[in-house]
Amino acid sequence: MPVDNNLYPPYQYLPGWFFLALAVVVLVVVAVLIVARLTRPLVEAPRRPSVPATDPATLTAQAYGTLRAEYLGRLDQIESEYRAGTLHPHDVHARLSGLVRSYVNEYSGLEAPVLTFTELSRRGVSPVLLDALGRYYYPSQFDPDTMVDPLAGLAIARQVVNTWT
Repeated sequence: MPVDNNLYPPYQYLPGWFFLALAVVVLVVVAVLIVARLTRPLVEAPRRPSVPATDPATLTAQAYGTLRAEYLGRLDQIESEYRAGTLHPHDVHARLSGLVRSYVNEYSGLEAPVLTFTELSRRGVSPVLLDALGRYYYPSQFDPDTMVDPLAGLAIARQVVNTWT
């Protein structure tokens, strides 16, 4: 078989194809500019610097104050239920334990509701919380023969809420 060693020049497009491609690109750019202009407001509103209404530290103090007031209200409700006779002393201590642990969790982010007494003491939490758990809540919850005064438990719960930082 004979081999043809002749070189052929590349196929030449007609100049009309170049101008057609250029026209399509120009039309796409114009369409994008029109859409961009129609979707933007004609006059931009003047930008005002955002100034917080109050100092962030003040907002944080207010949030902590609100949290503290909420938990003190819950403690008052537990005391009312106990004094009305609808809450057994063991149940008072169980609720107080959960309540102070939840408060510590919400206030500081410490996962107090799921940590054991030993884990809490290793983390160096407030001695008031450890005292409340060790002297009042745990004995009353876990030993049915131990009767700890619920009002003393309420008093130390209030101390935890008022002094936790």
